[in-house]
Formats: sequence, structure tokens, C-alpha cells
Amino acid sequence: MRVRRFPLAILIILGLVLAACGASQGSPSAGASEPVSGSAPPSDGGTATGGTVRIGWGGSPDSLNPGNGVLAESYTLYGLMYDVPIDITSDGEYVPELASDWQVSDDGLTWTLTIVEDATFHDGEPLTAEDVAYSLQLYKDTEGFPFLPSYASYFETIEAPDATTVVLTTAEPLGNFEANMVFIYVVPKHIWEAEDDPVAFQNLEMIGSGPFKVAEYSQGEFVELETNAEYWQTPANVDGVIFQTIENPDARVTALTTGGVDAITEFPATAVSTLQNDDNVTVHIADIGAGGAFRDVFFNVVSDEDCPPDDGVCSGHPALKDLAVRQALATAVDKQQIIDVATLGTSSPGLSLVPPGLGDFFASDVQDYAYDVDAANALLDDAGYEDSDGDGVRECLADQDCDDLTFRFNYADDIDTAPREAELLQGMWSDIGVAIEIQGLDPDTLTSVCCPTFDYDVMLWGWGSDPDPAFLLGVGLCSEIGSGFSETGYCNPDFDDLYARQGVETDPDARVELIREMQRILVEDLPYIIPYYQVSIQAWRSDTFTGWLENDPTLGLEDSASLINLRPAE
Repeated sequence: MRVRRFPLAILIILGLVLAACGASQGSPSAGASEPVSGSAPPSDGGTATGGTVRIGWGGSPDSLNPGNGVLAESYTLYGLMYDVPIDITSDGEYVPELASDWQVSDDGLTWTLTIVEDATFHDGEPLTAEDVAYSLQLYKDTEGFPFLPSYASYFETIEAPDATTVVLTTAEPLGNFEANMVFIYVVPKHIWEAEDDPVAFQNLEMIGSGPFKVAEYSQGEFVELETNAEYWQTPANVDGVIFQTIENPDARVTALTTGGVDAITEFPATAVSTLQNDDNVTVHIADIGAGGAFRDVFFNVVSDEDCPPDDGVCSGHPALKDLAVRQALATAVDKQQIIDVATLGTSSPGLSLVPPGLGDFFASDVQDYAYDVDAANALLDDAGYEDSDGDGVRECLADQDCDDLTFRFNYADDIDTAPREAELLQGMWSDIGVAIEIQGLDPDTLTSVCCPTFDYDVMLWGWGSDPDPAFLLGVGLCSEIGSGFSETGYCNPDFDDLYARQGVETDPDARVELIREMQRILVEDLPYIIPYYQVSIQAWRSDTFTGWLENDPTLGLEDSASLINLRPAE
């Protein structure tokens, strides 16, 4: 998935996207003026017992610089190399990591974090509150970073008065402070401050304070990590991990069954039964459908007025700016058929950018577009789109600069099921006189034609959600059209107003209602169609390593909590 646009290929990284990582298991949640603290329980980790774990995945990180990352593979690495102030467990509980406790002032405008004293970076330098404050300021100030600035943007001042204290002030109270800390990857000030341009910094050594260090990296081939034996929390038992890029999904399955890799983070649902019949393989179902991953289809609806002046191509098909056309396309999508064919029934029908795993935030009361081909055709008929020459494709309206309703359709080619899903949509939309020209693109190319260039018509990709809905809903903001975060060019001032209000709403119930209303607007305005919320299907060999956290249905195999726990099988 992306994160961020996390290409769905690895969105399955709920261990990352939901940040269900780390060894901490403390108690969470800060109340006004009340400190929050917790500590990690005893563990049997800490002494490497040999062996390197090989994990096969379908993609590759797009950047080793945590400020630049877009793809899910990148965020997997960040979670293994870096620590964050506050972590979150797979059941949604915020727990201490670098911040041993945190508290908020009575007026809700000042947050004080106490930073642990024993954390060190991979190069042996101590990690202090100054590094935490520097990282927050870096993400806040660097406009060229696509995603992380949104987490630090609320803070008016960021200070480290001493080595163990960070003080943050806001203009208004925050309703989701902890969620903003979950992706603040703390980088070493002594390295980063020497770089003139943090966006251009490749960060090949990835010096952090996390449980693993970079040993070797080859873009598009593999990333080799070694265990950080001096990790300030619980070091891993194994010597290291290799993430091997295997683009072909069948080859990924074969590599697992033949022992070429020890685990795979994704594979087609059609291979489940085969792997379940292998005595040496365990299949792991991570219920991301209830968590935060989903497939999305989105439209280029950027207006001429909003086209980014520096980067924008804005070549989207004019008819897609017509809500009636998007409503017809949504009404012609048989989501259950896509689920049954592409995921063998393992997913659930989608609705909005906020998945049901986020609990009350999910707008369960919002009505989706029921699949109805006749109704979809009627929408286009009523809007004046005709097929006057009988070629099966409706013509554009007279005031539109186009010939007919033939749309360019791109998908991320590291999504195993994307070609079949595109074909299904092609057939469904042909029933209403709409044609699509399908082309798969690698994630980097897809990003380049997406945002903020808007040089596409329709895209199929996927997202992994944060534990708080504010991040993903930010893709709908008018202000994000030029930043590259908005992928549709959608702009609605009413939506923007609700977004601003939810950011400072401290009453949980009131914030839920604001976020539900934002989802209703997005479903009505239709910059997105969400075909389904998905599950992640992963697998590992039980005869090479033991200790995978199989009892946690939301935790990805590539998560640090799982990797730290592994030992070579006897």
C-alpha cells in the first residue's frame, strides 16, 4: 500500500501501517495533566543465536530517507531502523517507546514528553530529547517531504529544554496527539544537520536507534539488515533479515515451498490451499479488512484553476469531472464479484477511506452505491451521453473537449490481483458504454504520473490506514493538490472546514461525527471508489525459524515484534 501511498502490494504491512511493532507493552493514553508511562515486559530475546531470516516480497523501497518514503516497503524498513516517541499495539493501544511518559497541560496546549535515557543510535551516539525535537522540526519544516510534515504541522513550538524533555505547544488543543507521534521516526541530529538539502539526502546508511541496521542494499533486488546487538530495548535473537524482491507471485510461492525464503508477505489467494497442504508451511491470515488496508479506484478530477503551476500536466478526461459520470461508474461496479474473483471471497465490500477497523470512525451509516447496471445506464442517458454511432462507447457532451468515454486506466503492477481487477472493471463499465485502456505501471512511475502532475484518468491502487483517520482523509484537502499528497485533485471547502474542525476537537464523540460527515461527503462527491477492504495472507516455513507471532491476527510477519522473537528451528 502506499502511505502514504502504500502500494497495496505491501500494504499488508499492517504491522507498519497500523504500527503494530516494537516490544513495548505498556499502558497508553494521556489525559489532561496526567502522565502516561509503561515498560516492556521481560523477554527471552537479547542474544543472537544465528541465522538470517529471508522474507520474500513483491516490491522494493522507493527511498531510504524516511521523509521521502511513499511505498509500503519503505515504511517497513523505517519501522525496523528507527524508533518513534509513542508506539501503538495491534489492538489500538498507544504505548511508550522513546517517550517513557507524556502529559498535557490543563488548557490542552502544551505537551511534555519524557525521553528515555538509555537509547543510542547505530553509530553509538546517545539519542536525546534534542534528536526528538530536531526530527519533529525537520518534518514540520521540509515542504518537499510528502507525508511526514502532516504529523508535525500542528506544533507551534518544538523545544528540548534538557536531554530528557521535549515540550510541544499548539495553537489549539489536539484531539489525536498520540497518533501524530506514531510515525515520527527519530533521526540523529548530528548526521542530518550536516545535510544542506534533507530531501536530496539519500540516507544510505539509515542510522537510527531501532532493532536492525542496514548491511547491504540493492534497489529492486534486496535489502539486507543485521541485528542491532546494542539495541536499547530487546535485541533480536537472529543475526539479521534479508528482504528479497520477487516480483512474480508464483515465483514467490515457489521460493517458499523450496526453501529459497523463510516467509512471504503476500501471495495470491489461489495459492492458500496449496501452501496449507505443505507440512512445513504455516499460512497466516492478517485481518486487515477489519484493520486498515483496502483497494481503491480513483479519478482525476482536478480543475483547471487548481492545476499545480509548476508540476501539473492535468490531462484528465473532461467527462470525469462530471459527477453523473462518476456516479454511473460507481453504480456499475459489482464489488462482490471483484471480491469473489480477485480475492476468492476473503475481502469485504468497501465504502470510504476510513476502514471499519478504525471502529466508531467508520461511517457505517453512509449509503453506498448499489450495483445496478440499468440505473447506471439511466444516469448517463439522463446526463446526455449517447452512443450515436453504435460502437458501444458513449460520446462526450458538446461542451467537453473529448470524443468519447474512453479512459486511460493505470494500476500498480506490484499488486498481484490488479490485472484481473482491471479486466473485471473493464467488463462492468463496457455494459454502460464506457471503455478503458488498461496499462500497468511500476509504483514509481505511477506516482510520477499521479501527483501532483495529474497526468492520468483513472487509477487502481491501494492504501493502508494510520491508526487515526485524519491522515488518510487529508488526501481530500484542497491545500494538498499541489503538494503531491492529493491524488485526485479533489477540492471541496466544506470538507476542508470539517477537517480543520476535527483536528482540534477534543470531545471524542463530536470528533467521530465530524469524521463520519467527511466520509459522507467523499462518498457523495466520488473522487474514490473503494471496491473492498482486504485481508493480508502471509506464510512462513515452520522448519527454519520459530517464534512468528501467529496469534496476533493483525501483525505482519515483517514487523519488528515478530522478527525480534524469532529463533532458528531445532
